[in-house]
Amino acid sequence: MSGFPILSAMILLPLAAAVLVLFLSANAARWLALATTTLLLALGIGLWLSYDIGGAQWQFTENLPLFGTYFSWKLGIDGIALMLIVLSVFLMPICILASWESIEKRVPEYMAAFLLMEALMVGVFAAQDLFLFYIMFEAGLIPMYLIIGIWGGQDRIYASYKFFLYTLLGSVLMLIAMMWMVNEAGTTDIPTLMGYNFPAEAQTWLWLAFFASFAVKMPMWPVHTWLPDAHVQAPTAGSVILAGVLLKMGGYGFIRFSLPMFPEASAELVWVVFGLSMVAVVYTSLVALVQTDMKKLIAYSSVAHMAFVTIGLFAFNRQGIEGALIVMLAHGLVSGALFLCVGVIYDRLHTREIDRYGGLSNNMPYYALFFLLFTMASVGLPGTANFVGEFLALVGAYNANSWVGAVATIGIILGAAYMLYLYARVAYGTSKNADAAAMPDLNMREWLMLAPIAAATLWMGVYPESFLAPMRKDVGVLLARIASATPESDAKLTAGKPKLQVIDTHEKNKAHGGAH
Repeated sequence: MSGFPILSAMILLPLAAAVLVLFLSANAARWLALATTTLLLALGIGLWLSYDIGGAQWQFTENLPLFGTYFSWKLGIDGIALMLIVLSVFLMPICILASWESIEKRVPEYMAAFLLMEALMVGVFAAQDLFLFYIMFEAGLIPMYLIIGIWGGQDRIYASYKFFLYTLLGSVLMLIAMMWMVNEAGTTDIPTLMGYNFPAEAQTWLWLAFFASFAVKMPMWPVHTWLPDAHVQAPTAGSVILAGVLLKMGGYGFIRFSLPMFPEASAELVWVVFGLSMVAVVYTSLVALVQTDMKKLIAYSSVAHMAFVTIGLFAFNRQGIEGALIVMLAHGLVSGALFLCVGVIYDRLHTREIDRYGGLSNNMPYYALFFLLFTMASVGLPGTANFVGEFLALVGAYNANSWVGAVATIGIILGAAYMLYLYARVAYGTSKNADAAAMPDLNMREWLMLAPIAAATLWMGVYPESFLAPMRKDVGVLLARIASATPESDAKLTAGKPKLQVIDTHEKNKAHGGAH
């Protein structure tokens, strides 16, 4: 693919399709959206296959200077951005299929909103200019706001306003910080800024400004309250893309900006991240246990899972960071699939109340099988995607701080409790009403939605190396950047002298090639 501007093509193609789709009939709009998103999936696979693992840090780079040093169309990806782009383009055709029959009003505008969203998501992960990233990052609010506000549920206006205002407020602080950084460093180039040493006293304020935006986007406790409302009111496909990709932008922000650009502040304020994440893991899991609405339960589980991401990222070690990245990818698949499962039965019975269902394994055995797989993956069953990420994140957390690791483990136990409780009430027992007992099993369109995610979830669980390999070198670069600021772990602080001596001897033997 040398010479072909594939990243620009992946941004501009859905933008062009979004404009064109507005002039088509409802059915033609559906087909064009599906064709465009499928083409982008093919380009994403091509990007993955062409990516040189272990090669240059930034690949597929493009640069078109527009306003001198202050703004340029500069694109490029590393392994972390590659995986998130692949996740985005993988989920989007599934979202179009999920909306095929359930969306009947203003279909061309709906499809245009999703195509615009796809262009902006790819843009966020591919942008190498600070202000280009900001524009893409913020513009993603607009199509999601419209998707919730126009095609959402009964309280859609309240949920869309809440979503918009929460995420916008934090981002204003981030813009002010970006302007100061550009003035200080004299460049908007993200790779250059990642290696720039900002003054230590300024780092704390800059870190807090970026944290205000990324914490809301994740979302971290206590600024998570917009998420359950947004999920409950959003149409099924809106929930899939919100959980699957938009929440990952916060984690991507931490790994691309907060950690490499402000390493001292990240180490100094790590207790803030750990504190909020520990509360989130336990509190939102307990809240999920008492939910009566399926979407709300999965939304609260998302907050708990994203807390694993923040714990892993700020563990300042390889296991934690790699685990956090795998959790981001796995959660994108599994949480999106769970929302699709809710959408399947919502389309039949038009209610998300858990008590209205029961015994679905009798009349919908294939549906119950898929739902079981994704429930087990959410719990972190070995052999599924979440297990790999959560295990690595927990190992990293224990290495950094054993108390944080212990609290995070409680979250896994609670996660098993609320997900298995949900599944037992929906799939087993006797049907609560005749309508639920008469619902037909999955049709071909629903098979096409759920089967690819099921395959990807098992693939990531059985052979995670294909997902870890492209990111490994970039994690190493990040670790080298933050090494000088890495806080002391409690394991090191409490270690006795003899233990340290054994480690030193072990390292000495290894260096001299001796037996050990």
